[in-house]
Amino acid sequence: MKTTKEYKDFVLEQLKELETITCRPMMGEYLLYYDNILFGGIYNNRLLIKIVEANKKYNLTEQIPYEGAKVMYQIEDIENKEKNKEIILETCKELPKKSRIKKENKSKSV
Repeated sequence: MKTTKEYKDFVLEQLKELETITCRPMMGEYLLYYDNILFGGIYNNRLLIKIVEANKKYNLTEQIPYEGAKVMYQIEDIENKEKNKEIILETCKELPKKSRIKKENKSKSV
């Protein structure tokens, strides 16, 4: 089942306190970035985030976003804006920023 536009819009509304959230469509689902850091996505109407050491303390449920993918944590209480902001910020501290320089260099070398 693909994620509905209504659910995506609902999740983004709940995460609006994180001002630099961006959402990119991917094969019927959505990738989520905070400050150019890919931290998770919306898969089958579920908000999932990457597993890092810092977010293990929240005791989130493990889920597989799609067949063959790595396990991720599900944020089930989507309406708890403050806690979700905290979880996402903690998660992003341990993840690399998406580099725009690499993209520019690839296009120049072609």
